[in-house]
Amino acid sequence: MLKKVAVVGAGFIGRSWAMVFARAGCEVSLYDAYPNALEQAMILLEQNLVDLETNKLIESAEVVKSRIKAVSTIKDAMVDTQWVQENALEQVEIKRELFGQMDKLLPTQTIIASSTSAIPCSEINSGMQGAARMLVAHPANPPYLLPIVELSGSSETSTDTLDRSRDFLETVGMEVITVNKETKGFVLNRLQVALLNEAFKLIEDGVVSGADLDKTLKHGLGLRWSFMGPMETIDLNAPGGILDYLERFGPSFGEIAKEQSEIRPWNSRKYENLEKDRRTVMNANDLNERAKWRDRRLMALARHKMEVDKQLGR
Repeated sequence: MLKKVAVVGAGFIGRSWAMVFARAGCEVSLYDAYPNALEQAMILLEQNLVDLETNKLIESAEVVKSRIKAVSTIKDAMVDTQWVQENALEQVEIKRELFGQMDKLLPTQTIIASSTSAIPCSEINSGMQGAARMLVAHPANPPYLLPIVELSGSSETSTDTLDRSRDFLETVGMEVITVNKETKGFVLNRLQVALLNEAFKLIEDGVVSGADLDKTLKHGLGLRWSFMGPMETIDLNAPGGILDYLERFGPSFGEIAKEQSEIRPWNSRKYENLEKDRRTVMNANDLNERAKWRDRRLMALARHKMEVDKQLGR
């Protein structure tokens, strides 16, 4: 396993990645161009690690934190580094500048990965000298609690880079998927956008309230999807498996799909009532505390899944 990792960008995703690598035994250099952000990240990740220890997801918060070192320059972060995880602002120009800078500082075998949520790899590494060792490794948010990561390269990314990236990320406990063709948003966000697009239309058309829509997911689809995906779900929802499911439900569901093809703009002014409804159940000042509650629930779910996997298998 690679032992020395650099995390560039110490926001929520960056500090989450730092914890992923450190709990797996890596030495992590955490860098941010803004010293205050770096200082805050070290405070917050310590709190996160204590929560992980409380939920028995790591043995010692102190030991894991000792593997994460804040560094003041990007040059210091690159020293002896075998893997770089970039988490800068979601702007192509910023990422290209960073990748070009790191490309000059790093040994040729070091992999440089971006956490970008939607920018294709080719827009980042096109024409760069070290393009072959650059790729996207897009996590869910936050990666220290949601272990999925999407690997996506460009035509200039080498097969060796993709293979070594998969091996390393699996070693640190991530569930890795490969995006076989470049596409904006990769897989996770395209699925999320499709669901949100339909959700917004249902709310806009008065079919359902935002609160009841959330219930539909968290007490319905979400329960199954927390341990198996939609393809396995429909494979089990008809006696003869997935082809039987398509024979039974394909015609009627196909008609629904036609209605869903309409694209409407996501205009915030159209959803002011949704905002009002949300604020009746959750004051804006309480959102940060609610996010902490969410993360602790995710920790409890992760612990539960680990225990059930041992009992029932995956």
